Amino acid sequence: MAKFTSLEKIQAVKRYVEGTEGYKSIAKEMGVSTSVFHTWIQLYRHQGESGFKKRYTPYSIEDKLKILSYMNEYGTSIRETAAIFNISSHATLLKWEKQFQERGIDALKSTKKGRLQMKKDGKKKADQETQTEESMESLQEEINRLRMENAYFKKVEYLSSKQGKITKQDKAKVIHELRGEFPVNALLKVAGLPRSTYYYRVKRFNRPDKDASLKKVIQEICDEHQGRYGYRRVKAELTNRGYHVNHKKVQRITKELGLTCLVRMKKYRSYKGKVGMVAENHLNRQFEAKKPNQKWATDITEFKLFGEKLYLSPMLDLFNGEIIEYTIGSRPTYSLVSDMLEKSLKHLTGEDQLLIHSDQGWHYQMKPFRHILRQRHITQSMSRKGNCYDNAVMENFFGILKSEFLYYNEFTSIEHFKEELEKYIHYYNHKRIKLKLKGMSPVQYRIHAQQVA
Repeated sequence: MAKFTSLEKIQAVKRYVEGTEGYKSIAKEMGVSTSVFHTWIQLYRHQGESGFKKRYTPYSIEDKLKILSYMNEYGTSIRETAAIFNISSHATLLKWEKQFQERGIDALKSTKKGRLQMKKDGKKKADQETQTEESMESLQEEINRLRMENAYFKKVEYLSSKQGKITKQDKAKVIHELRGEFPVNALLKVAGLPRSTYYYRVKRFNRPDKDASLKKVIQEICDEHQGRYGYRRVKAELTNRGYHVNHKKVQRITKELGLTCLVRMKKYRSYKGKVGMVAENHLNRQFEAKKPNQKWATDITEFKLFGEKLYLSPMLDLFNGEIIEYTIGSRPTYSLVSDMLEKSLKHLTGEDQLLIHSDQGWHYQMKPFRHILRQRHITQSMSRKGNCYDNAVMENFFGILKSEFLYYNEFTSIEHFKEELEKYIHYYNHKRIKLKLKGMSPVQYRIHAQQVA
């Protein structure tokens, strides 16, 4: 490789710093590797033009240890560290590092040529040697401390990336693993863990997990419901199975096992303006019903599958959140809603006084829809324009449906999707528990309420 003067190096670096050319093209033009040119850039950034002046600087053991300590603490590369401390060649730094790792501090002593001159003042020489030894010991302690902190935090960082939060038990495990390399007291200080807490945790390492059976049941519940349950529903299901456990404990265990729920998505909007009559908001967010077939809610949502769109129109009973009937089609036509309404009305008895709530979608404004309701003496209620909270129960159901069903499963065809949807609706009605229904599914709650009445 050709030799370059300090001026040539400075001019090349300035071309890069000024942004006129890329460092790869400049390095190629000069016939040097990109790593060498990158070293010049680092040297210029940290030392300026003075960094390119040739000079011989003797480094003491203290200097060498400080430089190695800096590199270890801040994680700088060999070349960058050489540039920061204006060391002419990064190979020198490599040599120091290798010497220190293989033979310790003594290997960093400079070997001087020629005869050693005898000093007259023996006491002064002894004092200097003592100070040097103390300084070396202090630096060695500092390096060991940095190594210990680096090893500890590397293990802790790995645990935090897996489970999000580091517990005292985790800290104790890390300290226990590193106790052969570093003093336990020093590790405890780094971890901020009391000595008594550490030994208390260590004693529990080999004990059998008292929550093993509970964890197994929780895992079974989450597997059975395909990960759709959060810790609150898991707790309710445990109660149904005869396990009386605090919800905080269930939350902790589900977190340990990595059992989480899915995210919800938005629904299809069917509002197209005023195409018929708009009813008043009689429901007025009073979503509670005292008995079945007293208040129903409906809406339409959209699915995108295999490059096609499907539209679902369900009817939901606000008494227990049960899906009474539903229709699904490739187009959001009026028949999609009218067919669903016709099937739903078959569930009514002569004693029922019903209110049906929807948004201001064009289907529900149609004259035939309003005529059927009026004929059956059903009160029609509509949300205010652009206010999704007025029909929050349907919004909530669609969010659950998409997160627990649509985005959770893989389908081979449209027909397969429809088959699985029918299974999910049955699961939702008969098996999926709700906390506000006292830990029962919608159908279980309806049957229980009828038996009590």
